[in-house]
Amino acid sequence: MDIATILGLAGAVVTIVTLIMIDGGNFAQYFDKHAVIIIFGGSFAATLLRYPLPVVLHGIPMGFKAALAMPMVSHRDLVEEIAKIADVARKQGPNALEKLEVSDPTLAQGVRYIADGYDAEFIRTTMETEKDNVYVQLDEAQKIYRSIGDCAPAFGMIGTLLGMVNMFANMTDPSKLGPIMAMALIATLYGAVVANMVCMPIADKCHVKMVEEDIARSIIIDGVVQIRNQKSPQIVKEMLLAYLTPHDRNELAEAA
Repeated sequence: MDIATILGLAGAVVTIVTLIMIDGGNFAQYFDKHAVIIIFGGSFAATLLRYPLPVVLHGIPMGFKAALAMPMVSHRDLVEEIAKIADVARKQGPNALEKLEVSDPTLAQGVRYIADGYDAEFIRTTMETEKDNVYVQLDEAQKIYRSIGDCAPAFGMIGTLLGMVNMFANMTDPSKLGPIMAMALIATLYGAVVANMVCMPIADKCHVKMVEEDIARSIIIDGVVQIRNQKSPQIVKEMLLAYLTPHDRNELAEAA
């Protein structure tokens, strides 16, 4: 669970609710079915015009998974764990890796390849393909949410313009002008909220997860291949240190 996403979303909701409560707490006046229809219906329809239906249907849940459920992998912990695996393989042989408990599923798969005796080229090719597949899925999710985030404010403005047309059509009845104008502005409000509170943050989170996954899987692939090639634990660790930030390298050096 990504705690930063939960805290950010909760903070945004609390901010909006607090402002409504300060203004009198009448939540009913901030709901309008016409605005809901034009924001969600229009944004979804426009996204379908940009991307195929399977991409949209896959990208929406994938974005939620990336933002909420996909854990952030510690690159430093990965390097340390791979170095320990290399030490076990060096001292006890590849067969000893079968009983080894590994925390990361991708790393566990690579360790299983080593224990089963697959050659280094097969391991690298297979794991690189899986990495590319995950990258493509996250990229699709990012594009879908960024598309909805782009469309929502525009359709909010369309809803506002439609409301203003309705308002000018009822100029002869001043009692209707206020409610109609309020409903027109709610569409703009919904568009801004959907774009800036939900879609664009999820799109950015997907991009961050893409970068994190790329680095983490590159560390795993290079580490597993080096272990398969029977390199010493120190060589494996030194090679993987290149993926870490200077801060993480210093912490590893201090821990050593």
